Amino acid sequence: MGSSLPTMEDVANRAGVSRALVSLVMRDSPKVSDGSRAAVLAAASAIGYRPNLIARNLASHRTMTIGVFLDDLHNPYYAEIADGLLATAYGHGYHTLITTGRRHPNEQQRAIETLFGMQTDGLILLSPRFPLTIIESLAVNLPVVAVAEPLKSDHIDTVSNDERVGARLIIDHLVGLGHRRILHIDGGEGPAATMRLRAFRRVMKMHGLDPGPRISAEEFTEAGGERATDRLLKSAEPMPSAIFAANDLIAAGVLDRLDDTKIRVPRDLSLVGYDNTALATMRRMSLTTIDQQRVAIGSLAVETLIDRITTGRPAGQHHVLAPSLVVRKTTAAPRSK
Repeated sequence: MGSSLPTMEDVANRAGVSRALVSLVMRDSPKVSDGSRAAVLAAASAIGYRPNLIARNLASHRTMTIGVFLDDLHNPYYAEIADGLLATAYGHGYHTLITTGRRHPNEQQRAIETLFGMQTDGLILLSPRFPLTIIESLAVNLPVVAVAEPLKSDHIDTVSNDERVGARLIIDHLVGLGHRRILHIDGGEGPAATMRLRAFRRVMKMHGLDPGPRISAEEFTEAGGERATDRLLKSAEPMPSAIFAANDLIAAGVLDRLDDTKIRVPRDLSLVGYDNTALATMRRMSLTTIDQQRVAIGSLAVETLIDRITTGRPAGQHHVLAPSLVVRKTTAAPRSK
């Protein structure tokens, strides 16, 4: 028969102190002397005691835990948002539980239900793929912050990038270089894809330019970028002189497929991505892209959630952060005929 996990009583007996004192140490109370704290921690370490965070916080009705949902673990954009998110949560004394839905709505639903079962104090949803009504139903029971989706709701908080500014920066840059035939490869039904496509078309029309046919990568992945490039190369439409890819992963797929052709970037075709992930900074890629404030987005999401948790604020807050353009080696003036 296996031995049970050590308890606070075991720590107290080992250290020769009361259980109440052990509880104070585990809560990091300033009322404990340095000597007593050291004795209790040494005893806990010796017997392998680990505090039960949920039980420890039952009295305050909080677990000091935030549930974090990521749309896609393979996309570095989410990992870089998580950097800011985790650092800020840690600074406030919160733990995080992270799960993913792997870009599938049904799996997303199960992932959210798991976080609910872990009794988290609130949820941060990075690019959720289910309807607003479902997200609002989550907010009935827990504070919710949606990231990368500027959802119009009084019941949830949001932190998002200004897609209109991002599209304007890209098109202004390309038009300034002399490009007129600019194609957008969108992210299909992926988070933010519709907003970027809409913003692209609006800004093109502002410049008096034709947005051209819709070419979709279907998803925010390298494989999606490769498939979209294949369709473009087989199309009867004239080749564009520049492509605005909906994210850096799609742009990477475009570059990879163009390596198999005689089309060279930026000699024959300029290419712009979106997100400014670590992938874009690699020397071989050196991608011109839109820099979303990824770490700031993650940090602000946590600050907003904790504010709702601690104050009980009923009204939703909606934060929109402005991006910037980072020019690298994949854009240049179009070749003259």
